[in-house]
Amino acid sequence: ESLCDSKEAVVLTVWKKSLLFNCDGFTVYNSNGELVFRVDNYMNCPKDNIVLMDASGLPLLSIRRKKLSLGDCWMVYDGETQRDPIFTAKKNVSIMTNKRSLVSVSSKKTVLYEIEGSYSQRSCKILDERRNKKKTAEIKRKEAMVGGVSFGKDVFKLIVEPEMEPCVAMALTIILDQMYRY
Repeated sequence: ESLCDSKEAVVLTVWKKSLLFNCDGFTVYNSNGELVFRVDNYMNCPKDNIVLMDASGLPLLSIRRKKLSLGDCWMVYDGETQRDPIFTAKKNVSIMTNKRSLVSVSSKKTVLYEIEGSYSQRSCKILDERRNKKKTAEIKRKEAMVGGVSFGKDVFKLIVEPEMEPCVAMALTIILDQMYRY
């Protein structure tokens, strides 16, 4: 059974570390400890183009920063294509509104998701705008089973409900990391 076929929430462990030496990225494991996603970016390369891969290195989604954009905007494409983005994620920076939203995710001018919370605290919810703001994924701190010791900010949980594809939730996590890393 694949991650996308699950009828229950999928709990992933996200580690902000590449499997490759001298690379920056992510390594993502399922609840059985099996590698499911990875991101490998060379340290000295710009982070404007990020590829989310499956465990074997097959490109699933490409994440690209939109050039010459007002605000921080990222486009997500299928595989390694560069045409027709699946969706766009834009950082909400308006101080005039009372929005708690960090990021708005849209496709063809329709808002799909809003992301609320604090990425720096690893406490975010991805809310589905088409389903009355139903929580479809959540980023939470990962704690040890014994003693409740936190693993810090480099290891955290990504809990994905069945209504959302885990690779989309991971792509949004990568975008949050790019937008709020400092």
